[in-house]
Amino acid sequence: MKNRLRRCGTLHGMQRQFGPGGRSRIRSGCAALVFGMAGLAAGAQSNRVVAVRDRLQPLAAGAVTIGGYLGNKMDLCINNRIVLQPAAPFLRIFKTKNLDPGGYWGEFIGKWATAAALACRYQSNPALTGKANTAMQELIHAPAENGYISTYNASDAFKVWDIWIQKYVLLGLIAQYDEAGDLQYLRAAQRSADYLLSKTGPGKMSLEEYGPPFHKGGVNFSILEPIVLLYQRTGDKRYLKYAEYIVASWSKPGKYAPKGVRLIENAEAGLPLVQYEVHHAYALMSNFEGLCELYRATGNKRYLDACIKFAEAVEKYELMITGTVCNHEMWYNGALAQTGVLEQPNETCATVTWMKLCYQLLRLTGNPRWADAMERSLYNGLLGAMMPRGEWWAYHSQLNGQRMPSRVQGCDISCCVSSGPRGLLITPEWMAMKMPNDALAVNLYSAGKITHQLKNGASVQLTEATTYPAGGNIRFTVQTQRPVTFPLQLRIPDWSKKTKLTVNGKPVTAAPGGYVTLHRVWEQGDRIELELDMRGRIVHAPSGTDQAVVRGPVVLAMDSRLVPEQDTAIWLIGGARKFEPFPGNPKYRSLDPAHDFDSQKEDVYIDLRPVDVPDKNIWMAFEVPFTDRPIFHIHREKRILMCDYASAGNQWSETNLYRVWLPQPMYMGNMYARNTWKLLGYGMKAPMKVPAYITEALKDK
Repeated sequence: MKNRLRRCGTLHGMQRQFGPGGRSRIRSGCAALVFGMAGLAAGAQSNRVVAVRDRLQPLAAGAVTIGGYLGNKMDLCINNRIVLQPAAPFLRIFKTKNLDPGGYWGEFIGKWATAAALACRYQSNPALTGKANTAMQELIHAPAENGYISTYNASDAFKVWDIWIQKYVLLGLIAQYDEAGDLQYLRAAQRSADYLLSKTGPGKMSLEEYGPPFHKGGVNFSILEPIVLLYQRTGDKRYLKYAEYIVASWSKPGKYAPKGVRLIENAEAGLPLVQYEVHHAYALMSNFEGLCELYRATGNKRYLDACIKFAEAVEKYELMITGTVCNHEMWYNGALAQTGVLEQPNETCATVTWMKLCYQLLRLTGNPRWADAMERSLYNGLLGAMMPRGEWWAYHSQLNGQRMPSRVQGCDISCCVSSGPRGLLITPEWMAMKMPNDALAVNLYSAGKITHQLKNGASVQLTEATTYPAGGNIRFTVQTQRPVTFPLQLRIPDWSKKTKLTVNGKPVTAAPGGYVTLHRVWEQGDRIELELDMRGRIVHAPSGTDQAVVRGPVVLAMDSRLVPEQDTAIWLIGGARKFEPFPGNPKYRSLDPAHDFDSQKEDVYIDLRPVDVPDKNIWMAFEVPFTDRPIFHIHREKRILMCDYASAGNQWSETNLYRVWLPQPMYMGNMYARNTWKLLGYGMKAPMKVPAYITEALKDK
């Protein structure tokens, strides 16, 4: 294999030989022999040292093309964030090594490198490929103690945030290696990891003791993920042994947790997340991401079961309606607390990490419930945190208040601005996936094309026409040079209770909450028509009488551009809910006991009417039926405009306020929380603005 690799050279070298347009030819030629060549982290697992093959695997690079609203957002993120971001500020601190040990800014280069690799895997971008290669070359040739790539001098190694930074250094190098096939990156990652192994572990420095004390080892434990990835790519059992040492240490007494952090045991017991020793949402989910990789490497079923139980606890106790988690970055019993005005809710880093954990579980289990979860986060919390042109992101995202751009932490950026693109750019990886039996699973619907290569060499393309989730009609057209046989699996979301599906005009049953499998001989021009149930739904808050309106995967919100404050109180009208027909009882109830307001837990359908609004920055808007009651026996219907959550407040200003949860009744005179930016920015005197270097770069766009 080594000799064959030498003959092939790196992908960058072959691109210089064949030119930028030769990328597809290179991928189908000798570069396909390079370890890890076929894709990020999930990749072509035949080249990986694993005990368990994923049930669902990403398609080849460039096999998914996304158009429409979602494709536009991805293009904006790539062109206005990833491409425009200068790498020099990231690299400077690795050269000078003068970062204060309390700083974590060294993570930014790894996050950017990972996002750049995902972007280039999605669509060929020679300029970005070259920029990433230059940055990686500078990184691996920065001064290093025995190969250890750090922002700190040797005297500060492994203290506070150093191992957290090391995690992202390794993830960035591995991602670029997987995408570019350059063995320099893998070797540099190994040298850096080897130095860590030489200083920490059994009989050496305790891994957890040197992280931030408040995090009780959770920050340092997250090195688990790249350590296992190195094992999968090299077969070096030292990495596997070190990974198992990390997981074993969770159950042992530690400096900050006398009984151990007991992550697996807590997950198995189904504990609420606030009862874990590791309270930081982002760090704890990162630990379980690593445990997913360790299951993939070892086949130890206990690891996978614990990850599933953990994710189920996140959904039950912490997940907010927009697919987001945390307050002050910590577990907060967020499912119950989300209807209030939270100080610093829904960190973008946490949203991204939740989506990445769901992506792991989708790959490992093949269960589409995790695609349901990612879709909700994607269209609400994630896209809501990205500014309309994709140039910057929010740090925290309110459910009632205003949007504010993230503050700058260091290196002219922040953790969340560098994290957001990683969540968005995994979308092509899970939108359509393959199975070992040649099945193609479509997990997310968007205008575009999907190319599926079968084991026998045949290729089939699905062209998808849809405005989903603005509309519920999805049409696939099959394009193939000759008849091909394979199973096509279409995800039917759990909320789509009434779904219509036809193949060449013939109806097919499609139950919610799973895949419908179409196993047949596919021929040129075959057509699949899917109509999802896009009825509006009233969702009842777990904590009380507040309600929200949802349509498909999209949460709706009131926005001050569409709904000014006014002196009236309103109630939502939906399904069987009515006022009792006798006077003197002001309580809003249903005549149908099955839908009693006080005990209602299931969704109630509500009549939504789509409308066009003048503001072109608002993607979707609907007339929603409410009623007000000036006198107890007079009920007047009012149709009020609500828009999709991602569009709500997207002027990112103090004058553009929004809210999701609606108390019943809701007094509209003070319906929007004001000055919430003061809760987001550590004593700031004014709301944060996008840095000047970004606005300058976008002047001509």
